Amino acid sequence: MLGALGTVSWLVPGAYVVLSVITFFAYGLDKRAAERRQWRTAESTLHLLALLGGWPGALIAQRVFRHKTIKQPFQTLFWLTVVVNLGLLAWLLVAAQSPMAPG
Repeated sequence: MLGALGTVSWLVPGAYVVLSVITFFAYGLDKRAAERRQWRTAESTLHLLALLGGWPGALIAQRVFRHKTIKQPFQTLFWLTVVVNLGLLAWLLVAAQSPMAPG
């Protein structure tokens, strides 16, 4: 949608899709590892993926896999990553519309 409006490159929404898919699978693999008592994905890795733009995939994965939904410290940090990511996206959009922006 943003790329269609010409406000940002198609790379931005494309990156959100790719990172969301990666994050979704990371949650799925972590859930499976938890059930099998195997090596787990670090929570910091899941948060980093969310912060970089994979939070939509993380949100879907949390519901689909019923994973990381009750642990309150994790959820607090997860939602903080969403707010920070969206804040950075808003800044990017404003900067893209600035008269000083190249284009």
